[in-house]
Amino acid sequence: MLRAKLEPVGLADLVELDSAGTHGYHIGRAPDARSQRHALARGYDLCAQRARQVMAQDFARFDLLLAMDRDNLAALRAICPPGREDKLRLLMSFASRHAADEVPDPYYGEGDGFERVLDYVEDACDGVIAMLRAQGLGGAT
Repeated sequence: MLRAKLEPVGLADLVELDSAGTHGYHIGRAPDARSQRHALARGYDLCAQRARQVMAQDFARFDLLLAMDRDNLAALRAICPPGREDKLRLLMSFASRHAADEVPDPYYGEGDGFERVLDYVEDACDGVIAMLRAQGLGGAT
């Protein structure tokens, strides 16, 4: 979703991003079909995405590692090299339109859970873009 939101604001070529999980349950697999269906209805095509697990080099490669919830944040902290903890944040810390501090896992729920996740993630992604622009990325201030 962030990748799609970076494109129209001219930041897609300036930001390297990736998606990874803290557990290896679904390595190599595409996102849940329900996630794909709900995302596609909003214009986000997830069909090329494949699951991978966070690796040690991610802490050096990326400036920011965002977790969906506190459990995943704790898992990231557990494997984070010393001195890199400042790179770890909850995704929802960037949200401005929703008061939730975590993105709920809709896996065992129905469609409205997937819609809520999309609402939350869209909000947080807008906040990430605002932060990037405030830092001067892409010439915006």
